[in-house]
Amino acid sequence: MVQLSYTGLVALAALFCTIAHAIYNLYFHPLAKFPGPFLHRASRLPFIYRMLRGTLPTDVLAFHERYGTVVRLAPNELAFASHQAWRDIYGHKPGQDELPKSKLFYRNTGMPPSIVSEDKENHALLRRLLANGFSDRSMREQEPIIGSYVDLLIRRLREYSVDRDAKDETTGLQQRRKLDMTAWYNWTTFDIIGDLAFGEPFGCLDRAKYHPWVAAIGATIHSATILLIAKLLGLQPLLLPIFKRMMKGRKEHGKRTQEKLNRRMEMKVERHDLIEPLLTIKDELGPERLRINASTLIIAGSETTATLLTGVTYLLLSNPDTFRKLTDEVRSSFKSDDEITLLSVGSLTYMFACLNEALRVYPPVAGGMPRSTPNGEATIDGYVVPKDTSIAVWQWATNHRSANFKEPFAFRPERWMHDPRYAGDDLDAVRPFSVGPRDCVGKNLAYAEMRLILAKVVYNFDMELADKDVDWLQQKVYTLWSKPPLNVYLTPRKA
Repeated sequence: MVQLSYTGLVALAALFCTIAHAIYNLYFHPLAKFPGPFLHRASRLPFIYRMLRGTLPTDVLAFHERYGTVVRLAPNELAFASHQAWRDIYGHKPGQDELPKSKLFYRNTGMPPSIVSEDKENHALLRRLLANGFSDRSMREQEPIIGSYVDLLIRRLREYSVDRDAKDETTGLQQRRKLDMTAWYNWTTFDIIGDLAFGEPFGCLDRAKYHPWVAAIGATIHSATILLIAKLLGLQPLLLPIFKRMMKGRKEHGKRTQEKLNRRMEMKVERHDLIEPLLTIKDELGPERLRINASTLIIAGSETTATLLTGVTYLLLSNPDTFRKLTDEVRSSFKSDDEITLLSVGSLTYMFACLNEALRVYPPVAGGMPRSTPNGEATIDGYVVPKDTSIAVWQWATNHRSANFKEPFAFRPERWMHDPRYAGDDLDAVRPFSVGPRDCVGKNLAYAEMRLILAKVVYNFDMELADKDVDWLQQKVYTLWSKPPLNVYLTPRKA
């Protein structure tokens, strides 16, 4: 009985502390004045529950629709949904330091930082070194490399688009195959970034399958959500055995990265590639930081680009009139496939609008990229935010907020072409590459690849969704989108 009473007292004490903490969060916390769902204001647990379900980035939209521009997502966390918030959170203000990235979100114990999570000074150094490799001039110099893999993609799609051993009973022609464009775009972008960064591809297009390393990257990204949840709950020490099992995949990823780095460093020919600037300071960086930055280049330079290409393909094929208009633009602009280059696709204004609209509807990074206010108050879109608050613009929610866009769920490239029907749209609220001193250094590469790949595919193939009754956009989000296959029929055009 004594043991039961003691256990009961402990349970009651824990319950009392939980209730007291919730009451403090609701009524006495420095963020108590900010609106948000009751349970989210009281505890971090609802936030974590939605993370585990993979719905948090999309759930935030309903919160903004109900509560407005700023929403309290957790006891010490605010979400914003406006173009001014982008500038205030991520931009550079004269005479003021930038708001630092949230260490809870970006840093992992025992792992060195990458360019994404570095402090201000180290980030500035790495960015200056990498900037030349991502410039317009550099992209033009690397066009032969990029173009060779895009041409290989087209050849492989022609080979795989029909089943040469089976014929349609009605037409007598070879039967079309369903092609998973999610995979084909991933294979292409990984091969490109492998060559641009390390001087060798992953061989995905040659084998028409995922390289084991590339396949493992997806699992590594997914595990990041579990690691973040553990940090939010303060359970890292208790979950150490699980983390060690998860770290096996990370160690294998690190080993493969180091092997590629070693082969790149052994190359005798001079290569002005993406990794070269980092090799000039490899002794200063050290092997661990060099490796993690190389790994970051691979993931950031492939996964997000492939995600957008898959998304824009689905959106185009789901909107036949829009796809027909894009097809007309591409095929009327070029007399042959050889004329389609990184430079020439810059004239495709409707394609550019399609890509920008796809970035709005289906941003590769759907959630927020949190910053913190550790040194004092910050004014965000007119709201005074207290010290020690996590703040972010949540991209998917901001891009679909009815206060920001007319027909927010519709795919309308015309809104990017000064169509008067969408004159009230807040296009500045769409920032897929972020803003300020830490915006995406690879933006030029991403646009170059997306334009060239999409133009080549549209020029060479008639396209049709194979699973027309499937809403491909209904996906979970675990750091990045959990993309299902996008099955498409491709019919090669006659030369």
